[in-house]
Amino acid sequence: MTRAAAIALAQDYFDKGGFKSDLARLVAMPTESQNPDRAPALAAYLETEMRPLFESLGFTCRILNHPRAKGPFLFAERIEDPALPTIFGYGHGDVIRGLDAQWSEGLSPWTLTERGDRWYGRGVVDNKGQHVININALRCVLESRGKLGFNAKYLIEMGEECGSPGLKEICEEQKELFRSDVLIASDGPRLNAERPTLFLGARGGVTFDLSITAREGGHHSGNWGGILSDPAIQLAHAIASITSPTGQIRIHEWVPKDLPAAVRKALVDCEIDGGPDGPVIDPSWGEPGLSPAEQVFGWCSFDVLAMKAGVPETPVNAVPPSAWARCQLRFVVGIDQHDVVPALRRHLIRHGFPMVDVQYARDEIFNATRLDPEDAWVHWAVASVAKSTNKKPALLPNLGGSLPNDIFADILGLRTIWLPHSYPGCSQHAPNEHLPVAIAREGLTLMAGLYWDLGEGDTPRL
Repeated sequence: MTRAAAIALAQDYFDKGGFKSDLARLVAMPTESQNPDRAPALAAYLETEMRPLFESLGFTCRILNHPRAKGPFLFAERIEDPALPTIFGYGHGDVIRGLDAQWSEGLSPWTLTERGDRWYGRGVVDNKGQHVININALRCVLESRGKLGFNAKYLIEMGEECGSPGLKEICEEQKELFRSDVLIASDGPRLNAERPTLFLGARGGVTFDLSITAREGGHHSGNWGGILSDPAIQLAHAIASITSPTGQIRIHEWVPKDLPAAVRKALVDCEIDGGPDGPVIDPSWGEPGLSPAEQVFGWCSFDVLAMKAGVPETPVNAVPPSAWARCQLRFVVGIDQHDVVPALRRHLIRHGFPMVDVQYARDEIFNATRLDPEDAWVHWAVASVAKSTNKKPALLPNLGGSLPNDIFADILGLRTIWLPHSYPGCSQHAPNEHLPVAIAREGLTLMAGLYWDLGEGDTPRL
């Protein structure tokens, strides 16, 4: 009954192939939530894999449904003593489309394949591998101590890759059932492959379409060019008005008033590194005066995800009748999510582009969240991870990407602490998604240590 014994059990589970075998079985389930034909796989993931796993650990389980959701939810709980702290866990079993034909030769999204120090397969990091690490770390603590020493609740959803439709409504309806003290979960990447990381929230995300429809059909550019407005040129100028030539956002409602001192302090020793396969950072891009880490984790960013005018595959000599672009704003705490699109419309009108139509590209909007880096639970978690790994963890005020963390923070009222078991170069959402073997083993180590510490009775007062 020691901390070291729980960690050793987790490492033994990994070293003897147990984790790899379990992950391979889950990867083989094609749980693509964007594909309606995969609905049976979404339900099977919960019923044939997650429910038996949780029930083997003494959890009681129930399936929850909501008409807006892409798939069912599994809720599991183990209550040892109502007086103990209750920890809420979360994961998602759905994955992005497999993109089977685009994987490297010999690799498949639905077969776990080991090459060198990496395991390849869809979901190995997003998010099957991450929540299976955490659940099995719970198992190792139970087997070592005979109890957790805290109460545990867990929610697995099957629609995160579609924006988590129905999750907000489920949390509102089941607020009392889900009542807990702290969220401890895993998703997203570490700061880099070598450094354990904690993040305390997520940037918000709004995706929207800009379009101009000038007329029906194209018209010969020799006969009509110069006397018909060109929607592609107009849209290019409209988009160019949103930022400087180096990407500095020019819509004041889209940027925070300042970078909080606690955020700047947390990021002072954080260096973004995508590994040997990662892109080279452009130092002159974005908000002047900020470090790369401050740009990604403390500021807002605007990107054009796709553009189209005419027929790019077979261009013809015609003035295009319309132009379209899909754009996205990633934003931090302090930005009013409900004013992002209205502010853009006001900006475009002021700059002479009333012809640009702005529409939300998806219904779900993740709001920005950020637990105070100075919170006592943050210091406690950082100390636990450092003790287990003998490394100084990176502390990120929030993830650069977006997660449904606002639902847990705002609706359930939870402190939120995330411990990712991935890295920036993992190719999630792309072909050749992979998990470095060393990160998986270290993830089991640090989570077993953290869950052990939760049961020691010396957590911060709530």
